[in-house]
Amino acid sequence: MKKRRPFEHSVVLLLLAGLLWPVLSSLTTARALLAAKVRGQESTTASLTLNKKDTGYRGVWYMNQPSEDEYVYKYSGGLGTYCANHAPFAVYCDQVRKTFFCYGGAAPDDDRRLWHMVSFYDHQTGVVPRPTVLLDKRTTDAHDNPVISVDDLGYVWIFSTSHGTDRPSYIHRSKRPYDIDAFDLIAAVFIQDRQSSAITNFSYMQPWHVAGKGFIGFFTRYRDPANRTSFFTSSRDGISWSAPQRLAAIEEGHYQISAVGRHIAGAAFNYHPRGKGVNRRTNLYYMETPDWGRTWRTIDGTPLRLPVTDIYNPSLVHDYRSDSLLVYLMQVVYDEADRPIILYLTSKGFASGPKNDPRTWMTARWTGAEWLFNPITVSDNNYDLGSLYLEAGGVWRLIAPTEPGPQRFNTGGEMALWVSRDHGESWKKERRMTADSRFNHTFARAAVNAHPDFYAIWSDGHARQPSECHLYFCDRDGRVFMLPRQMKGEQEKPVELKAGR
Repeated sequence: MKKRRPFEHSVVLLLLAGLLWPVLSSLTTARALLAAKVRGQESTTASLTLNKKDTGYRGVWYMNQPSEDEYVYKYSGGLGTYCANHAPFAVYCDQVRKTFFCYGGAAPDDDRRLWHMVSFYDHQTGVVPRPTVLLDKRTTDAHDNPVISVDDLGYVWIFSTSHGTDRPSYIHRSKRPYDIDAFDLIAAVFIQDRQSSAITNFSYMQPWHVAGKGFIGFFTRYRDPANRTSFFTSSRDGISWSAPQRLAAIEEGHYQISAVGRHIAGAAFNYHPRGKGVNRRTNLYYMETPDWGRTWRTIDGTPLRLPVTDIYNPSLVHDYRSDSLLVYLMQVVYDEADRPIILYLTSKGFASGPKNDPRTWMTARWTGAEWLFNPITVSDNNYDLGSLYLEAGGVWRLIAPTEPGPQRFNTGGEMALWVSRDHGESWKKERRMTADSRFNHTFARAAVNAHPDFYAIWSDGHARQPSECHLYFCDRDGRVFMLPRQMKGEQEKPVELKAGR
């Protein structure tokens, strides 16, 4: 039997995935753009894109807004999987039985210098390789943390976000499917009115890959026209993207979180009242699209004219402004009927410390007829972010830093596993996952298509002063494993934490 050559094999794979036509249609343009962009950025990106192996897993330490009190900062600590408006950080691929993940890493000689790191957990062997250092972002700002996606052919995509417009953004794709050893810089473009423009800047990027269709992306642009304007885009091939579509621009703008269901994609968002600054974030909104961004609607099907610009527009879920409460968004998930559940936290003020308690963990669930609002628990900081999972039989699972940590009232704490068996109406803490930790654990992030052995990934770090930061993941039952900070070989098994560490 005649063996196919590598090129023939690739063509067959593309045909099977239904992606040949967009690749062919954009190939000439993409090659030209890539060549031009790479030439134009040679002086900068050559030293930024590293494609080298590291000696272990180190998370970046970051702080924001000194508070001049005992809590030192508004938020701070090990923020390798920050922020809530970045997703996803991990993707499970059953084809190779690996969970691929990225994080904001730290340079060996500086816990605050941000490197973009990529790796995987091998579910067959239980080991991790040396992580790949993809990019030196040349900043200490964890708002520039990367996010990850994997396409139909197994190529790993890393989206390197920016915080505002001061630094460029990048898109990289692995040279080989299901491989993290080396990546190519992709010269991605927006296509508008048959004209293309290079994609060089995006903030708070959330790229989701949908099998057989391609990518959708929710992201933010600054001062376009609001200070933080919410946008949507899509792409068949990750190279050519649709014209940026404004979703919301109410007063000073928004933070948004997003997700993809079976037949819809949607976003929840809050807003910044005019003249109140970034620390004032309130109200809860939701919108969705059933047709890849061509039309948008509210949860009850009411068509929306975009962008929404009024405070009291049809996408409003709850008026928290009238309640004098702030809203910190965490996650959107969909049930089997494509009904959304929004995970978020409410508080009385932005500053760290007990004066702004209670910090209440909430879910807003659409039943098909109405929104139901249910509390889960309380914690001691506005940035205590966790991840929600929907399982069979109405079982919901939450992995989150809800327990007081060694740095009380600062970002994060001790991780806990919470379970609801009645669609989120009541909750029980089933396991305290970490205990007697040196540092606060922060920002537990769910993997896409999460495997029971790798449910969430996060980091730790001292919440009041710069420190070394470790990376962790947990399984479905709440067992916690630490990734090796200093590796002796090319592969190592993560170490399970014992109570009392």
